[in-house]
Amino acid sequence: MKISLLQQMYKDVLVGVPLAKESHHYTSLLNLWIEQTPERDESRNRMHLPSTNDGIGSHRDSDMSDVAVPTTDDISNSFANMNSSFCPREVMLLQLTLIKMMVAKAESQETEFNTRQKYCEIFLLLLKEAKIDSKLIGLLGSSDRLLSHMASKSLASLVCFQLKEENTLNVTWLTFSLKTLSGFPVNTQVAGCLWTLTTIIKDVLREKVLPRAGTVAKLLAPLDPTLEGFYNSILFHHFDSHHYTSPYSEAANNLISFIDLLEALLASRIEVKLPLRCQRVLFLKVSYVLNLISSSVHYLIKKKFIMLLKKCVLCKSREDARSGSLFVQNPSLHEDMLALSNAVLQVVNLTWLNGIPLSGKASYFGSSEPAPGDDAQGGSDQTVLRALSLVVLKALEFKFQNSATEAEIKGAFWSSMSQLLIFWRSHVKSSSQSHPVVHHCEWLSLIFIEQDDDMWEAAKALLLIYLKFDRLRHDAADNLSQKEEETWNFLTHASGYNPHCIFLFFLEKIAFDSTVLLDFLISSETCFLEYLVRYLKLLRKDWHQFVDVCNHFDTKHGTSQSLSSVKPPHQEKQSCMTDESLQNACCESEPQTQSLAPSHDCLVFTTEQGDNEAAESNQSNSLICTDSTSPLGSLRSLVNYDSSEDSELESDGKECLANTKQVPLNDESERVRETGWSYTDKQNTLKSEVLPLKQKGSNTSSFLTCTASLDNIIPLRIMLYKSTKCLEELQEAISRLQRRNLFPYNPSALLKLLNHIEKISKNVNPQ
Repeated sequence: MKISLLQQMYKDVLVGVPLAKESHHYTSLLNLWIEQTPERDESRNRMHLPSTNDGIGSHRDSDMSDVAVPTTDDISNSFANMNSSFCPREVMLLQLTLIKMMVAKAESQETEFNTRQKYCEIFLLLLKEAKIDSKLIGLLGSSDRLLSHMASKSLASLVCFQLKEENTLNVTWLTFSLKTLSGFPVNTQVAGCLWTLTTIIKDVLREKVLPRAGTVAKLLAPLDPTLEGFYNSILFHHFDSHHYTSPYSEAANNLISFIDLLEALLASRIEVKLPLRCQRVLFLKVSYVLNLISSSVHYLIKKKFIMLLKKCVLCKSREDARSGSLFVQNPSLHEDMLALSNAVLQVVNLTWLNGIPLSGKASYFGSSEPAPGDDAQGGSDQTVLRALSLVVLKALEFKFQNSATEAEIKGAFWSSMSQLLIFWRSHVKSSSQSHPVVHHCEWLSLIFIEQDDDMWEAAKALLLIYLKFDRLRHDAADNLSQKEEETWNFLTHASGYNPHCIFLFFLEKIAFDSTVLLDFLISSETCFLEYLVRYLKLLRKDWHQFVDVCNHFDTKHGTSQSLSSVKPPHQEKQSCMTDESLQNACCESEPQTQSLAPSHDCLVFTTEQGDNEAAESNQSNSLICTDSTSPLGSLRSLVNYDSSEDSELESDGKECLANTKQVPLNDESERVRETGWSYTDKQNTLKSEVLPLKQKGSNTSSFLTCTASLDNIIPLRIMLYKSTKCLEELQEAISRLQRRNLFPYNPSALLKLLNHIEKISKNVNPQ
């Protein structure tokens, strides 16, 4: 029986046993049993082959223009004529599986040459004599989704095989694709065609032997104008129809399939020096996508388009990492990114973000609901929230890179950032365990802390914006007055892009753990190395601003204050900095001297003041004596960097990277009471110093000594100490790994910057 012969053939192909019989025998086994209905008017299924200059090859001369594509009715009729002793559907699925498996074996270099030659003979017979390609095309429209899916995979495998081995395009498939795509929206059955083309592109991109650039161009060139026309047809719609409200409708299926194709086209543009129009149309006509996202289509479609936009804005980063500065080599990418950025910022300034509902039904493992006790972040989809935020920030970054004057970009920046801050506040709710968000620079770490790669892309974008703004300011005026500097500092905080604030908030979130930074540096999945180098260069020349920000972090904030109401230190009540108060430390801006910006551009969120300072000071019974206190609790690094053989010798007498000892507060409290320290005395301030313990055999790195002073006002330097200590530990860890040849790249430039920062820190703050 045919089924038993197919099963034996499957086993032979699976284990690599040579096929002993003639090729015609195996061709007959693999030939799909689909009959054409004699009464059918075949003129409706005939396909006209368009003239193309290249990419068609040997199949052009064969009589393929009159190939009739069988329909679903033909397939059903053929099933009825088959032997009833076995299921015809199972036979066809096995045939399709075998075709795909044999193509994979034929393309593998591990397969023996004679076996590969045998497979190629079988494929040639299937295409030339059995017309297997037209039969597979007929299966694409089957109501049986599994059959349709397997037919698409098998057809893509054969087309891709011909393209690689014979350097020719399959005429039958090309003709079908051109006719189907150009016939939309009259012909709405386009999903199968889109699946097949997407799979072919992905298969070509996985090729490691042949040059992919030429193959991609040969594949897409005949389809280029048709694909652009299809883009206009499928996206230039009024998506308020009920056909798009369900993800299972044909219209939604077509749209989802097209998103997958756009993603494949985006990935393929990296392979070519001069991208085709179909590879650029998403950038040049992104307004269609932005309008669709704000329409009433199903949330799944919106989410897929938003994630696609995120890949678009990160396209430059991937290409830069691949082959240096791509804007020099590929000017079209510069033009495309500028068009996309302008379109995104235009709609953002028109409150586009506020019209996008973020679904609360996020995906959870094994369920559609979060586990009991989990924080659902106010019911918003955090993945989409991060993606939208990154799209806006990267658009701003690119807009800045292409602006020559401060006036050209200032208005658009304030407007876009204020809209983004409103968007963040409306979708991220503070949990009951966390403090309310007061400072705008904290939003970045709150939004992106769970997605490392996106977080550093966003931080890098804001850092580049800050550096460009700063350069334009100094170019416009050689000597800036103190008032202008204060105004500038205030605006960087109010708009949430002060780089020192952002970096310190992040260090606070990771418990000042240098091993987390080391993990990011070693990982190839983030741009943290680029970000850190740029930030350290800024820190080297902007140290005084960094110290000022650290001092604001250390300012007592028993109440959450706004940027516009910062009081001088002598007017604020002082208290000992405990674990809780450090965790909730909030950076504040320079004192405001006048109205600096319109209220809608400098939004500041405040909470009411409560009279609970004394209660707060007694909530903790221990003082911090390490550099690893934060909301994350016991954070573990990905790698144990002290695990090599000589680590014990090298670290002898040195401080551990993460110590978590605590010192009881009782003795210190008694000492404070003996001095007569009072909350109500405005002249009494707390003197708190960070003193390193260098006792032999002790792992305790530091502790806080709290005493009262009636004579001097000594600022708290806890944040400065913790942050610089973290960088010092990072420098030591990198140096240790470099000495053992364990670091994945040459970190000399980075170590030089870290060493410079350490020297500045010790010179300014000698211990």
